Amino acid sequence: MDGMLSQEEINALLSGIDPSEEVEETTSEVLELTDMEKDTVGEISNISMGTAATTLSSLVNQKVDITIPKVETAIWDDLVLSYDRPCVFLQISYKEGLDGKNIFVLKEKDVKIIADLMMGGDGSNIPEEMGEMQLSAISEAMNQMMGSASTSMSSMFSMKIDISPPIASLVDLNDGIDEMDFANFLKGSFIKISFKMTIGDLVDSEIMQLYPVEFCRTLCNKFGLDSVMAESAPQEKEPEVNVAAVAPEPQPQPQDNGVSQQQTPIPEAFSNPMQGMPMQQQAMPMMQGMPMMQGMPMMQGMPMMQAMPMQTMPMQEINVQPAQFQAFSPDIVAANQKENINLIMDVPLEVTVELGRTTKSIQDILEFTPGTIIELNKIAGEPVDVLVNGKYVAKGEVVVIEDSFGVRVTEIIK
Repeated sequence: MDGMLSQEEINALLSGIDPSEEVEETTSEVLELTDMEKDTVGEISNISMGTAATTLSSLVNQKVDITIPKVETAIWDDLVLSYDRPCVFLQISYKEGLDGKNIFVLKEKDVKIIADLMMGGDGSNIPEEMGEMQLSAISEAMNQMMGSASTSMSSMFSMKIDISPPIASLVDLNDGIDEMDFANFLKGSFIKISFKMTIGDLVDSEIMQLYPVEFCRTLCNKFGLDSVMAESAPQEKEPEVNVAAVAPEPQPQPQDNGVSQQQTPIPEAFSNPMQGMPMQQQAMPMMQGMPMMQGMPMMQGMPMMQAMPMQTMPMQEINVQPAQFQAFSPDIVAANQKENINLIMDVPLEVTVELGRTTKSIQDILEFTPGTIIELNKIAGEPVDVLVNGKYVAKGEVVVIEDSFGVRVTEIIK
């Protein structure tokens, strides 16, 4: 050592506490989740990432598949040994509904491919170095993905959940955790959720989502895990109590022709054949004279079944009559048509004059500057289109009325 003590060590010495023991005590409290908590967190992530994959698919115009997550406890050294470097960290912070944050970890090459696809490329135009454009593109993609995931979580938790815009950073795992001021929870143990992600034929990789352990427990509580555990505990003991309460006493075994037969106790439900049976079984042919049992020998030891009376359900008479409609007359409709159209004569409609259209990629739009000329699909002098509430109804030519533009209708589209 250089002979200098940190403020944390000074405070620990003044209070008479060994700093190493204090760290071990604090770390041991959040080392591991229970199996049920892991399953709950995995299910939440599975549903959330399902909607996020759909959103990403629409952004890159490729099929996106994200597999079922794998949930485990990890430390920083495990992450350094198992993942590519450098990689991209995306910090997600919750601003409404939940109080916490998590980090998405993506491989650098995957981010470059996603950014190229979002800009209208085919995924092959990958730069050698990561730039601000790629980080901005993946931040926007993650913003929309986690926005849709928050909507799914809002439905699960019955509360509104919203996130702040993600923060993307290029991280070299060899630099150490001390350089990352945005991820303090990575200094201890944390929860690592791994997904396998495929994007068409371009990406077959692994992404990770890192959660603080306490935040995962908060998700479990929001999901209602405590109430589920409390309800499931007594249900495991109820069958044992009921069985002990209704267990029949052993019956003497009568002898018939030297053959030992066991007398089976008759349940109470056999005294009323219709009691306790589902509706599907009540409608079975068994209740209509039991034709399937004809010709079959009756089982020994069940005298009650032989004496069971066959009951038929009385059919209730239903009065059925054909439907009657008034005769349709076109004359009546024609007479009322003019009167009915007057009801909507004052409804306002939006009239739009369209000079022309064109299609541009995101890369072209980002290059727009004052003075940029955009070429449309109409030839000079060609009539403009007139649309009413978005429906193409007429063509016309542009005129000037005093100081305003106008359109003279030249053709009605039928």
